[in-house]
Amino acid sequence: MTESDRLNERLIDLESMLMRQERTIDELNAEILRLNRLFERLEGRFEAHEARQDNDLLLRPLSEEPPPPHY
Repeated sequence: MTESDRLNERLIDLESMLMRQERTIDELNAEILRLNRLFERLEGRFEAHEARQDNDLLLRPLSEEPPPPHY
């Protein structure tokens, strides 16, 4: 095999590795975007739940408050 053939083969191998890396980066980016959307939805649900709990605490008279667990 000539030096030119070896360099050509090496170039093809490097291009193949680069294509695999680019595909992996694209897949990872898509997964990050998916997880970010999921996080934003969960964050919104958590904030809504927290707001409902805060409203429940404000509306409930202290006389209806259950005793602490150590009683």
